[in-house]
Amino acid sequence: MSLKPLTKIWMEGKFVPWDEAKVHVLTHGLHYGLAVFEGIRSFSTKKGPALFRLPEHIERFFNSAKVYRMQIPFSAKELTEASKELVRLNGLAESYVRPIAFTAYGAMGLNPLRSKISVAIASWEWPAYLGPAGAADGVRAAVSSWVRMDSRSLPPQAKCSANYANSALAKMEAVAGGYDEAIILNQHGMVAEGPGENIFRVKDGILSTPPASSGILRGITRDTVIQFARDQNIQFFRNDSTREELYTSDELFFSGTAAGIAKIREVDDRKVGNGEYPIASKLQTLYDDAVHGRNSHYEKWLTPVSA
Repeated sequence: MSLKPLTKIWMEGKFVPWDEAKVHVLTHGLHYGLAVFEGIRSFSTKKGPALFRLPEHIERFFNSAKVYRMQIPFSAKELTEASKELVRLNGLAESYVRPIAFTAYGAMGLNPLRSKISVAIASWEWPAYLGPAGAADGVRAAVSSWVRMDSRSLPPQAKCSANYANSALAKMEAVAGGYDEAIILNQHGMVAEGPGENIFRVKDGILSTPPASSGILRGITRDTVIQFARDQNIQFFRNDSTREELYTSDELFFSGTAAGIAKIREVDDRKVGNGEYPIASKLQTLYDDAVHGRNSHYEKWLTPVSA
């Protein structure tokens, strides 16, 4: 993905030109990974652009900061309004919105408590992370040799930049091996998630996903899928799965704000099921209708950006 400069980025309470949104090379968070962030999408609807599940994303943003003892110097309402105004200013019908809070320039060393917290929000045009094939035909995945970090090392429930070094290693390994994406196991050998997505499995009509205790990030798209399953009376469980259970699944798919709902057609060169995805396809349709405001039942999840 190449970034095309847009109009504005929100930084420290002000909208600044894209090319002027800069930080010092000695910014603490750049050196020590102390930053928490969110990924939010704005979708086109008949009422104009709308942010999907914005309150839930903002709440998780503050929860991530709390885990890392970061005092965000703005309220949830201020960040909500800034996100909406940013989408309006940049004028994109659909965009990806990235709030980030990080330990700022002014002090170095491992102790982050001496650093002030800076906050910024950017938005840009970003197609589905795994490409159109993820929605239609499915992606090829490989189980990574890299293990998901343990909650005793880094808290996976906090969406912290440091965690994504683990994800980047898994992603690079998968791409170097000719695959589209990785699947990461936890320290007990159970399925955790993708580098930037949660994972779901279907077997004999039963939908399942790893529990929070497996070391995953509680994804907001993951929660959306779970709520769809309940509404559609699809039998659902949160349970651990082994690597070989990936191979014997009837359906597998990733979920995430960047990826949407993306089918997995192969794992470690083994074809998933018979190539049909009745449950994943139904969930994809529900998701697409919900984010574009075509299903009134889920309008509560949309925050229009219009005044």
